[in-house]
Amino acid sequence: MVERKNGNLEQVIVAPSLSELRGRQSVRATFKLSGKAIEAISIAAAHMGIKQKSLFDHLIDDVESLEGVAREMEFERFLGLRRIQKTFVLSRQTLCSLEEVSKGFDTPRDALVEYSIARLLPVIEEEKKKHEKRKKILVEIQKYLERGEEISENVEKTLGGEDVLSENLKSAVSTLRGAYDVMASFVERGKVIEQF
Repeated sequence: MVERKNGNLEQVIVAPSLSELRGRQSVRATFKLSGKAIEAISIAAAHMGIKQKSLFDHLIDDVESLEGVAREMEFERFLGLRRIQKTFVLSRQTLCSLEEVSKGFDTPRDALVEYSIARLLPVIEEEKKKHEKRKKILVEIQKYLERGEEISENVEKTLGGEDVLSENLKSAVSTLRGAYDVMASFVERGKVIEQF
């Protein structure tokens, strides 16, 4: 927030309220969810490198979205699901939003959580397709890297290690190796999505 005083711009820092700080506090909550929902939240968190708590906060904290889930939910279908009890960590604010919508729409919390997590399924399916493409591209990048390393070695043998071409090519190949390692690590982490 910026405030104007005597014609000068002055920055004013607004302190968070006690209720805002409490809302961010982590709490544990137990839900009975389908195995697919539990797996989806776990896979999404692992693959995207996001904490499960952050995913819950994103999916459930927005009361408007949660109300939309409550309106579109197929309650009979939910009752037919084989469910497992599982405890998750989420923010107090997220739990309050969940309670508010649950009471307001006379809908079980478990059902709201189940259907909120279901919103991740299209994202996971899209990531699964991209993962397969990434694996193929990574093979091409590896071949490109290996060819670059081979050329770099030949240039070094031909011109010597201190030649400008040799030094620059070695540096470029080293940078590519670093980028390749990061990409390979990401693809490896993505293997968790293959079985979903």
